[in-house]
Amino acid sequence: MLGIVTHQELLPNDTATTVHTHLDPTVQTLKSAIGLEGDVRKQDDAVRVLETTIKHFGKLDILVNAAAGNFLVPAENLSPNGFRTVMDIDSVGTFTMSREALQYLRKGGLGKDPSSGGIIINISATLHYTATWYQVHVSAAKAAVDSLTRSLALEWGTDYDIRVNGIAPGPIEDTTGYSKLAPEEVRSKSRENDPLYKVGEKWDIAMAALYLASDAGR
Repeated sequence: MLGIVTHQELLPNDTATTVHTHLDPTVQTLKSAIGLEGDVRKQDDAVRVLETTIKHFGKLDILVNAAAGNFLVPAENLSPNGFRTVMDIDSVGTFTMSREALQYLRKGGLGKDPSSGGIIINISATLHYTATWYQVHVSAAKAAVDSLTRSLALEWGTDYDIRVNGIAPGPIEDTTGYSKLAPEEVRSKSRENDPLYKVGEKWDIAMAALYLASDAGR
């Protein structure tokens, strides 16, 4: 859902977009967009989505990695497969999409200026900054995404002039994760400790992504 709203805010700024999702009908909310169904954990899907994007638009300027998996479970009840699934979606998916997009985002890549590269924005979270009940799998996965962001920013920023940044939202209202992971009684109490007595909105994250994707974010 955060990825869709981010795309909505990028589009008015003369940006064409591809939505890589399991929920293809969501692309109907966007203009100047194509929707491609796939699984970020699968390299073949990543390659297909990127190749189709290049065929359709001629180039790739911005990659937003926002795929995520989450559910509440005590650590002792979490199976290795459940842990691995979330790690694969969040961290392996982010790396796979970024790696396959490198050839198009690097300076001098297909459709790119020989002196400037593209942009990667990774959506993470704040769960792992301290500790969060029953989300050891997600905390580990988001910590990995943050580490990937820093490492790729260093390597690919230096070698290929690709700007790699991350956005780490706290609780965001009107998202599936917020409603699924926090019952109403918990949400009402948590607002008392939230800055400005409110949680974040999807628009906040979209605006942060728009800033990082613009020349102002250089």
